[in-house]
Amino acid sequence: MSGTYYLTCLWPGLVEIWWRGRLTALPYAIVFSLLVNIYLVARFIYPDWLPASVAGLIFWIGVPIWILFVIRDLRNLPAIMNRVETPEACDLYKAALAQMLAKQYADAEGSLTDMLGIEPRDPPALLLLAGLYRQTQRFEAASLLLREMSRLEVSDAWWLEIDAEQRRLSRQMKAEAVSEDNHQDSSESLISVA
Repeated sequence: MSGTYYLTCLWPGLVEIWWRGRLTALPYAIVFSLLVNIYLVARFIYPDWLPASVAGLIFWIGVPIWILFVIRDLRNLPAIMNRVETPEACDLYKAALAQMLAKQYADAEGSLTDMLGIEPRDPPALLLLAGLYRQTQRFEAASLLLREMSRLEVSDAWWLEIDAEQRRLSRQMKAEAVSEDNHQDSSESLISVA
């Protein structure tokens, strides 16, 4: 893991927001931002706004708390950056794949939903779900999922598979549009004959 990833540990809450998209860490980031701004304004812009002792108290209480958050985030960063590998997730993926092959799409979607509940940013599960959406002709959902997936940093290694799935989706959407046009033309010709 690159050393630049550790820079996100310097802002409390940013690690979980940036790498996992967990909004539960947003209050930490906001409170830290407010405290830093209050201290800077009180210390350098309006020094008479707060007594020097209060500004000093904010600083000397805030720095140790900040250090504790930085240490916590430094310890948790490798676990946050890496995918969660659990036996349940592997079993759910295998079950979903078997259900997809057996064309049991509702069961496969349930298994994939359960798996994404464990690890919401799992590229193989997201790709399989996009394929399921394509197979069940939910083209808009598949397109949206592939677009969102291509924005995830954990999906960088999966760009080839994402691109292939996007091409399959485009082909199927075009085929479906041509089929609808042919069906509509044949319906119009039957109406005009009658």
